[in-house]
Amino acid sequence: MAGPIEQRIHGRRHDLGDGFIVNRVLPSPEGRAVGPFVFMDHLGPVTLAAGQAFDVRPHPHIGLATVTYLWTGRVEHRDGLGHVQVIEPGAVNWMTAGRGIVHSERTPAADRACARTMHGLQLWAALPLDRERCEPAFEHTGAEALPTFDVDGATLRVVAGHAYGRRSPVTVAGDLFYVDASLAADAELALPTEHVQRAAYVIDGDLRVGAEPLRAGELVIFTPGTDVRLRAGAATHVVLLGGAPLDAPRFLWWNYVASSEDGLAEARAAWRERRYAMVAGDPESIPLPDPGREAVRMDAG
Repeated sequence: MAGPIEQRIHGRRHDLGDGFIVNRVLPSPEGRAVGPFVFMDHLGPVTLAAGQAFDVRPHPHIGLATVTYLWTGRVEHRDGLGHVQVIEPGAVNWMTAGRGIVHSERTPAADRACARTMHGLQLWAALPLDRERCEPAFEHTGAEALPTFDVDGATLRVVAGHAYGRRSPVTVAGDLFYVDASLAADAELALPTEHVQRAAYVIDGDLRVGAEPLRAGELVIFTPGTDVRLRAGAATHVVLLGGAPLDAPRFLWWNYVASSEDGLAEARAAWRERRYAMVAGDPESIPLPDPGREAVRMDAG
């Protein structure tokens, strides 16, 4: 009989620029996707000195939704549709790229003169095949709107999708769940059973499934259909996520997700030729990487 743990994915240090290091968990040679989630960066926790900033210059996306969620710090989102939104801790920025959108993510001007800590996650969810080239959109949901409740010694917040009988108001595409959970010492929490693919990512603490430890900074993917119970040996902060498997193979290249390599080629040409609506007031941009670099393929199911 298969055990509850199917796979462990170890994050890798990745420099976003200017020495800002993240733990890049997905994509990985060890695993490509969990439900619709094909990309995962753990940002910090890092303390930025006065005058130091988190600056991701304008860049394009297609075929995916970016999901930004912070525990500390603030980030200002700007996009080619004209949205300007500072995300605060506990809120959600959900940007649907569809056929193409450009955005930037920067430390707000008001925060740059003082030292501050930044800590959060950014995930990308592949859009369902029938929405792959939908119109781009952006939605901000404040922290107070997210369902927050207690279950068996754990405080849960449904960031996106549905789990534990609650549904986030964030407008998502596809069947998924994304839960921010804090477990008290000795608490035991069962994973939701309605989702096919499920995973846990420990932020800090002491968490086990049976005798198996779940290590901080490691994405643990669970065997579909198994009863999974997480037990905390100490106060623990963990993120739970997953959903329905990809509905078709996807290719991930740079900031693009597409169901065909032709779609990636078209997106590369669009960025070279600046055919996207750009971010008003921000003339900088990230150049296209070497087009010869290989795309990551993620299989359906």
